[in-house]
Amino acid sequence: MPKSDTNNPSWLQKVLSLPNDSIQKTLIVAVGICLVCSVVVAGTTVVLKPIQSANKALDFKRNVVEVAGLLPEGGNVDEAFKQVEIRVVDLDTGEYTDAVDPATFSQTEAAKNPATSEVVPADEDIAKIKRRSKYALVYLVKEDGKLKTLILPVHGYGLW
Repeated sequence: MPKSDTNNPSWLQKVLSLPNDSIQKTLIVAVGICLVCSVVVAGTTVVLKPIQSANKALDFKRNVVEVAGLLPEGGNVDEAFKQVEIRVVDLDTGEYTDAVDPATFSQTEAAKNPATSEVVPADEDIAKIKRRSKYALVYLVKEDGKLKTLILPVHGYGLW
């Protein structure tokens, strides 16, 4: 003969049978809601991360082409950005360098790595960044082979 559910109730049936004003039921419901919400938030973060990264890159490109005056009304940001030449400058010498790839270089990440950065002396560190990268990206817009616009990005605390 199969066992009856009334003789051996499941944990859910036990929780549901508790009075609504009991501390145990209140805590179980609160913890359950927290778990469900945290899974939804974590899942949303993971799913949206690539979209956020793409939007961050597009926003940066848009800022560069707007500063350079290359973006016509309703124009394509990616097409306008193709007119911009990206170079890496060695901040110690002021010369262009091929030591790092401009397509993959991150000045912020390089500043965190002791091998690719140096300490900014406290008396010169007005922005309190503590370390600066040895290299920096610059964006050049040329017209007829001559430099028309030079864009020097800055970084600090803010949205991106």
